[in-house]
Amino acid sequence: MADDHAGNRGRAGHGHDHAHAGPGTDRWRIATAFGITAALFVVQLVGALWTGSLALLVDTAHVLTDAGGLLLALVAAHLSLRPPSARRTWGWRRAEIVAAALQAGVLLAVGLFVLVEGVRRFVEPHPVASAEMLVFGVLGLAGNLVAMAVLFGGRRSSLNLRAAMLEVLNDALGSVAVIAAAVVITLTGWVQADAVVALLIGALIVPRTVRLLLESLSVLMESVPPGLDVDEIRGHILGLPHVVEVHDLHATRISSDLPVLTAHVVLEEEYFYSGGSAEALGRIQRCVAEHFPVSVQHSTIQLEPADHVEPGVCTPHDT
Repeated sequence: MADDHAGNRGRAGHGHDHAHAGPGTDRWRIATAFGITAALFVVQLVGALWTGSLALLVDTAHVLTDAGGLLLALVAAHLSLRPPSARRTWGWRRAEIVAAALQAGVLLAVGLFVLVEGVRRFVEPHPVASAEMLVFGVLGLAGNLVAMAVLFGGRRSSLNLRAAMLEVLNDALGSVAVIAAAVVITLTGWVQADAVVALLIGALIVPRTVRLLLESLSVLMESVPPGLDVDEIRGHILGLPHVVEVHDLHATRISSDLPVLTAHVVLEEEYFYSGGSAEALGRIQRCVAEHFPVSVQHSTIQLEPADHVEPGVCTPHDT
């Protein structure tokens, strides 16, 4: 029966379609946003040096970070299209998650720097060329709105694209804040508005970035995908006909759009040895693909008879 058991395991791992649409399909969106953001960096750097504005300088640093993040996202999207190989059986699908985590880490560092420097500038204000600051703020906002429009259509497809969208959105909010500070300084002469806006930009960056970083790390730590409950899955499989036990049940994600599940399912001895394994396998895979909020199309199920002994366990019959 060992050969039959191995055959069941083979069919469990390969008895369904494994084709998935990866984040690489949105490369053009990220490439376009990267081009716009890189151009904005040059424009805003000139503006920050010209006006002496901390808010504009901070926003420029944010734009530079975003340009680097978008470049990482573009590389990750390209790598995600590479097919699996004997060395990398999932291909480069996880590159999306690594890129999102790196982006979040860098953005978090920028946000913390902004908070510290903003406090220093508030205590020791510097003169600011508010009219020129307003012009560059408007240019930055216009560029960010264009980039957001490009990324908006694919924002739900992957963590990678969500990270890119988040960065451009933060840039747009930063540009709005720069414009507001320029208006306040022009009308009232209160130059501390520049530092206040810099602090607001930092406050926008940090919380969203922490959430993205935690979600990325959750995937890297192979946590259960949001929306799935392994106890509920176990209970539902146990409710299927002829199932005796479920153990070694694991659910995780390879990338944001690729949940996977593995399990050992014990069947009644008579049913298993009478050839019912294929029928049971079909029921289990339909269950995990159709019954739960998150559809798990890639499941690997090892079927075992009730008298199965795990490898390494010695029984009196073996001695």
